[in-house]
Amino acid sequence: MAKEDENLTYDENDDIITLTLDDGKEIECAVLAVFPVNDNNYIALLPQDADDEGEVYLYRFIQHDDDEIELINIEDDDEFDAVSDAFDEMLDDEELNEMLAEEDGEEE
Repeated sequence: MAKEDENLTYDENDDIITLTLDDGKEIECAVLAVFPVNDNNYIALLPQDADDEGEVYLYRFIQHDDDEIELINIEDDDEFDAVSDAFDEMLDDEELNEMLAEEDGEEE
């Protein structure tokens, strides 16, 4: 499950978010996707730290009118499972599209 953050820095141009965790440790994360599930938006973050290799953080994502963003931990197991499944499905669809694009390129 995602780690709790106290502080957040987000640069839309770089698609990098810097999370400051409760223990003061800062983690730079690449934004993999922002996607809807039911009536909420969620964000998938990939830590750029080698210690967290392959781990993806999932948060509920709210963008306020003043362009401030808020990340909310997903505490409910059912909600986390639904978000995780939606993210996995999105990755599977992307991989399928890449394979189909490669096949189309080979036929030319």
